[in-house]
Amino acid sequence: MSPGLLKFLQRWLINTLAVLVAVEVLPGMSCEKPRDLFAASLLLGILNAFLKPILMLIALPLVIGTLGLFVIVINAALLLLIAAIVPSFHVDSFWWAVAGAIIISIVSLAANLLTGGNRSSLEARWRQSPARRRSTKRAPDAGEGPVIDV
Repeated sequence: MSPGLLKFLQRWLINTLAVLVAVEVLPGMSCEKPRDLFAASLLLGILNAFLKPILMLIALPLVIGTLGLFVIVINAALLLLIAAIVPSFHVDSFWWAVAGAIIISIVSLAANLLTGGNRSSLEARWRQSPARRRSTKRAPDAGEGPVIDV
């Protein structure tokens, strides 16, 4: 399997675990079929990848004004949208969606820290950054004089 596919499957399983924990812990969230739980977590991942950045841009003043707490409201809205799309995935109210968003965020963060889920992309960007490449250049040969690297 390709590394990209493995990373996708890892994130999907972590997301599914997080949604499962939220469904099991909160009485206001439920999912009748395991298949729909996987569908809901896949849809949550897709919406987080494509729709959430747009919503974050639109709500940027609110996100900044609330010091990032409005992101929980955006995540709750995405959970309510998923509940409207996936037939047997239910969220009773907005406040249960907020609680679910918090639990999903905490479980996803913990699982990603344990598995190293988000680390590889950040490390790869840092290793490829121009500043990093400049700092690892070798010194010129003796006799060529000083070189100023801009």
